[in-house]
Amino acid sequence: MTTDFPAAVLWDMDGTLVDTEPYWMRAETELVESFGGVWTHADCMKLVGSGLWASAEILRSAGVDMEPDAIVQTLTDRVQQQLERAGVPWRPGARELLAELRRNGVPTALVTMSVRRMADQISGLIGFPAFDVVVAGDSVENAKPHPEPYLTGAMLLGVDTSRCVAIEDSVPGLASAVAAGAVAIGVPHHLALPESDAYTLWDSLGDRTIADLASVFRTRPAVEGVVAP
Repeated sequence: MTTDFPAAVLWDMDGTLVDTEPYWMRAETELVESFGGVWTHADCMKLVGSGLWASAEILRSAGVDMEPDAIVQTLTDRVQQQLERAGVPWRPGARELLAELRRNGVPTALVTMSVRRMADQISGLIGFPAFDVVVAGDSVENAKPHPEPYLTGAMLLGVDTSRCVAIEDSVPGLASAVAAGAVAIGVPHHLALPESDAYTLWDSLGDRTIADLASVFRTRPAVEGVVAP
């Protein structure tokens, strides 16, 4: 690839590649209600894009009397059950763009705050070898919005983060990608994303191509990231 093309593309999962947020919201609501609490849609929205262990602490403050690791395991189990029963709700255009990247030999990483077993489950259902590496929430010390997840993805691919495009749907995810020095594209779904010179906003991945990614990369904003975890 030329210097006008990204060395790799780093993908968020929940809300970007797949629309699993309703599954997480259902799991959170059921868990809080099982302890006699109330969990509203607004409460659910506050957790979108957050790391699972940070979310677990918020759920504990809502009355869930469990240890954080147990909360993460319970939520993940419930979401995986829904995936098995109802299938994977792919986001429009995501698999198609991912497939085009793979056909053209562009390295890819999945950078998600879900745990590895769920990331592997979804990766295995894509229908082709989609990712060279997977960075999951249980494989990093610091969750998004910290830059560590995206720095780790680029490091495992052997590329500089500044040569990567990251695709995200949440404010914490975009903050992580920008702080890591990646060229970030925000594709809002459940929550609106604010306009910013630090990243590019797309309404959807539908009909987006590798040429569109290259165009964003060529006109990338001059945003300083960090160079090490």
